[in-house]
Amino acid sequence: MKKQIAAGMITILLIILIPGCYVSAEIRNETESEAASGEERETKSNDAAHNGTVLNIESPSALLMECDSGQVLYEKDADTARRPASVTKLMTMLLTFESIASGKFSLTDSITVSEHAAAMGGSQVYLEVGESQTVEDMLKCMIVSSANDAAVAIGEAIAGSEEGFVAMMNEKASNLGMINTHFENACGLEADGHLMSARDIAILSREILQKYPEVLDYTTIWMDSITHKTKRGDSEFGLANTNKFLKKYEGANGLKTGYTSAAGFSMSATATRNGMTLIAVVMGADTKDIRYSDAAKLLDYGFANCIVFEDQKVLDGENRIKITGGEKESIRIEAQSPFRYIFLDGQSGDQVEKEMVILKEEAPITSGEVVARMDYKQNGVTIGSVNIIASETLEQQKYRHSLQKIFRRYFNLFEK
Repeated sequence: MKKQIAAGMITILLIILIPGCYVSAEIRNETESEAASGEERETKSNDAAHNGTVLNIESPSALLMECDSGQVLYEKDADTARRPASVTKLMTMLLTFESIASGKFSLTDSITVSEHAAAMGGSQVYLEVGESQTVEDMLKCMIVSSANDAAVAIGEAIAGSEEGFVAMMNEKASNLGMINTHFENACGLEADGHLMSARDIAILSREILQKYPEVLDYTTIWMDSITHKTKRGDSEFGLANTNKFLKKYEGANGLKTGYTSAAGFSMSATATRNGMTLIAVVMGADTKDIRYSDAAKLLDYGFANCIVFEDQKVLDGENRIKITGGEKESIRIEAQSPFRYIFLDGQSGDQVEKEMVILKEEAPITSGEVVARMDYKQNGVTIGSVNIIASETLEQQKYRHSLQKIFRRYFNLFEK
């Protein structure tokens, strides 16, 4: 009897001490619109502590990343694949800028709208079959007004068809390590299996900002217009930015919003203050206000708590390392990049130490090859590293090189 009472007491204590997990209900039906839902549903936040901090994020998934380093500062259920809606267009944007950089077309080149592109539903700028717009105006339509018809038209211009473009999107996602992403279309309209995670959206956002910072010239446009040129004549069409966060948060400069009734409200919100850019990803919020509130919480936390540690002189003047078996006894080296790390919660870089680890010390070595690594440590824990590369080519020592060394040593002894 005593054993049964004790077991019952333990069960009651476990129930009290270990709260249950609550998962929000699945979201609604498809439509590509920025209109807020009038319904409010009861949800329980499973916002986990990160570095001892709880931000009370209401959205199911969220992640905060520092852009330069790629360091994750906060996350909540960041690897669950969810419907991304128009946040999908981040990948279409990336591939468009890549095509421009490769010379496939220029901003002033024209794209002719196909019947397939013109038939896209949801948010659109009502492009007509046979209508032509410049690449730049198509970009504005896609980025500013989140136009599905413009996104598909661009994808077709790049790959020949939307299907071919989607294959490119998935290949790029794989190359970037976006392991919880799969695309079914170029614009984000609802489709089975069309999914992204908060972490993948942050990775993609960082890639765009790092490689093509000119994207901010478009994401910060508040109002603009294009001219429809059809058989009926010319008509002006106004563009208004779907990202109202630009006017709600100091330093906000991008990057993309998304909504369908099935996906909820999502966004990749970027902001820059004092030379630091943060990426706040929010997915599946119940309302537009919750989406913006969660993004602001994440960014506020980052800007208030981040202390940037930078080392521009990684090698501290040491620009050579010894090499064996080469025609010379040492080789010039350089850091592949500066070192950057973000400290949180009042920590600083005062106690950071660095140590070079030699990875290759025998010829042959080619210019650009990684020969060492500079490790950065605080309190004995490695917080990051920078690759050290050879800045010249060093051939393997040959017979004639050995003879030259012997003669040099002999004559040096003779002179003494």
